[in-house]
Amino acid sequence: MIEIKLPDGTIKKFKNSLSCGEVAMAIGAKLAKDALVAKVDGELRDLGFKLNQSAEIKILTEKNEESLELLRHDMAHIMAEAVKELYPKTQVTIGPAIDDGFYYDFSRKEPFTPDDLVNIEKRMREIIKRDEKITREIWDRDKAINFFKKQGEKYKAEIISNIPEGEEISLYRQGDFIDLCRGPHFPSTAKTRGFFKLMKISGAYWKGDSKNEMLQRIYGTAWFAKKDLENYLRRLEEAEKRDHRKLAKDMDLFHFQEEAPGAVFWHPKGWHLFQTLVEYIRGKQTKSQYAEISTPTVMDRKLWEKSGHWETFRENMYITETEDDRVFALKPMNCPGGIQVFKQGLRSYRELPLRISEFGKVNRYEPSGALQGLMRVREFTQDDAHIFCSQDQMKEECKEVIKMVIEVYHDLGFKDIDINFADRPEKRIGSDEKWDLLEKALTEAIDSLDLKYNINSGEGAFYGPKLEFVLQDAIGRKWQCGTLQVDMFLPERLDASFIGEDGEKHRPVLLHRALFGSLERFIGILLEHYAGKLPLWLAPTQLVVATITNEADEYAGSIFDQASSAGLLAEIDSRNEKIGYKVRDHSLKKIPIMFVVGKKEVNDKTVTIRRLGSDKQETIKADLAINNLVKTVTAPSFLKKN
Repeated sequence: MIEIKLPDGTIKKFKNSLSCGEVAMAIGAKLAKDALVAKVDGELRDLGFKLNQSAEIKILTEKNEESLELLRHDMAHIMAEAVKELYPKTQVTIGPAIDDGFYYDFSRKEPFTPDDLVNIEKRMREIIKRDEKITREIWDRDKAINFFKKQGEKYKAEIISNIPEGEEISLYRQGDFIDLCRGPHFPSTAKTRGFFKLMKISGAYWKGDSKNEMLQRIYGTAWFAKKDLENYLRRLEEAEKRDHRKLAKDMDLFHFQEEAPGAVFWHPKGWHLFQTLVEYIRGKQTKSQYAEISTPTVMDRKLWEKSGHWETFRENMYITETEDDRVFALKPMNCPGGIQVFKQGLRSYRELPLRISEFGKVNRYEPSGALQGLMRVREFTQDDAHIFCSQDQMKEECKEVIKMVIEVYHDLGFKDIDINFADRPEKRIGSDEKWDLLEKALTEAIDSLDLKYNINSGEGAFYGPKLEFVLQDAIGRKWQCGTLQVDMFLPERLDASFIGEDGEKHRPVLLHRALFGSLERFIGILLEHYAGKLPLWLAPTQLVVATITNEADEYAGSIFDQASSAGLLAEIDSRNEKIGYKVRDHSLKKIPIMFVVGKKEVNDKTVTIRRLGSDKQETIKADLAINNLVKTVTAPSFLKKN
């Protein structure tokens, strides 16, 4: 007798073994019709999976969150089948589901074109319409390797050869197409519904190694409902308009060039924005009694060996060797340098908690194909802080960091914030007792603030658990920015200690804290969140005084002088151009405020105010306009009373 326990606690009994699909039919015809896959004792399985013993089962339909990822995996296989039918000499490699879509990497002599994508889409719709049954088969390893070799699929044969002995070799058949895959998959191609679009073509090295062949990667997106696909495409269109690289060019903020890949050339206005954010954070940290330091960019490899970074992060580090045979590395992280400052002289328990901050520039090698404007660079500035405290102080320090992170994000216009708690990973250092202490401090700090959080099981760093702060921007995208990590192990590796009340040496607990994470990346997020229309206090140029006629030049100059003296970041535009042209030009540059002056304004000592994004305008006295503007420029945190 086989007992099947359903999510509501109901138990159904069956005399003989049966498939997950048959369980769905036993529950109800409607569920059987909508069923896509099953979760058996927590594992996702095909509907054809045979149940030979009692189990807990949940039948998944398109209403379940896990089904969307599986839909996209199915679409990757359908795309591969379409490519093989249209271009038989093409080799297929790997094709996973990813956030919002899927991709498949192909080996083909001829480059794919946009017209090819149209043809592939058309063939995919035909395959979906065929309603091809998708079935799982277990093959002998040698048989599978020989099969793919005969098909000319050397990459599939290589993948199978690298699968550990003893693991099943599972293949999926849909129509005449057979692909290597762990699964699970929907029961047929028609179950994918067909709301998809192929998005773009890019290059990708086999196994991500630049020494290997460059493959062609085709990206796509897929959804269960037409409206979801349409909404996603609209979000992409909006995201393209907000692309920070385009905005940076319009606003004259920064640029990149080949001589320094992954590093930013900041222009005056962009650097002003950068420094405004630094001063904003510096002000908050000063109020919270942080001491700011600066540590060397280049340090001996011995320090990185002691810290463990040489072993775990070597491939991402820039290395240099001097004539005296010493090996140095550009720092990829600020932590070891901060600990060296803490170690200078004897530290007493009376000095704790000691909060040390650093706007440290770090360098990490990223593959050239991964670079993406400010969002993924090789050289960036972290707003790091390292808080040295006792175990008794740990929870309260965590609590204060969490409060600061959330306040900063609110100040900058981000209201939707997710907190992820990442606990101990399988591979870690230190005892379970210490991990218990660290995890307890983090969770109790969040709970004491009555904040909700998600658990990312096993995703902590090898040296400690962490909190990740995820922002949602104006068009619904999520960005992981700030982090808080609690660490009892790096102080031990680098021999950091303090003298306790008992006169003995003790190891401090180390809190690694970043609010923005990377200032460069956060500026990219800010630009896209606001579509370049930054809050007035962040805008590199807050005001432009623009003339309608040359007769207003002198008056415009006096307004400019008055605004500048009041602390406003002002410019003057007295070019011999029509005012409509000037308005369009400064709107493109995302200038928040324009004071327009002509003969009437000169006579009345007024200005006509135009605000970015609004067709409305008002004419008021110049002194009043400047005073009103000054009142709105101060950064939010500086307006708050202690």
